[in-house]
Amino acid sequence: MSKSLAYRAVLLMLAAPMAISTGCSFPLNTVGGPIFQIPGPMPVSPYFAKDLEDKFHNHERYERVPVLGPITEGGPPVALDPPSPDEVMRALEKVDSVQGGFPLLYEKQRNNVKMIIEPIADYVDPPRVYPLIGPAQLHHAHYKCTVFYTRVRRVGWPLPHTLVDEDAREVIYIDHNHFHRVGGPQDESQIATP
Repeated sequence: MSKSLAYRAVLLMLAAPMAISTGCSFPLNTVGGPIFQIPGPMPVSPYFAKDLEDKFHNHERYERVPVLGPITEGGPPVALDPPSPDEVMRALEKVDSVQGGFPLLYEKQRNNVKMIIEPIADYVDPPRVYPLIGPAQLHHAHYKCTVFYTRVRRVGWPLPHTLVDEDAREVIYIDHNHFHRVGGPQDESQIATP
């Protein structure tokens, strides 16, 4: 009988810290306070979930550098696709954010958005050896993205007013760099080592 009682006491001593650390007791639970232990969910702002989703979206689509096959003979190397409107707007959001204002106190909007995407430079570096890739060439593609829009700012306190800038403009430079593998040069002296 004493063995079973000792076993239950040890089990209770191990289970109590785990229950306290889950957020279901007083220091982390503010629903009931120290007297009433009523487990309740902790509210989390949707801002944090959206921030994580945006970081994942950017990493998955725009922050990786692909390694493509060798450049074929007979023609100039062509860069990957130019920046998409989604990529330009996400880059603009990093520079001039319209998210996260205070409703009815201070809000910002972008209306009538038009953008011009122009290639600035498109060139390929000579072959060299990159760690974890091997012999490769870095292909640079630089773009100038000019965004024209109407900026609307609504201020609700102390005096409610709306500020409209019809000719707002931002210029964003986006680089689309990627690697091309080198198919095996005839002479190893062609490859520059760092």
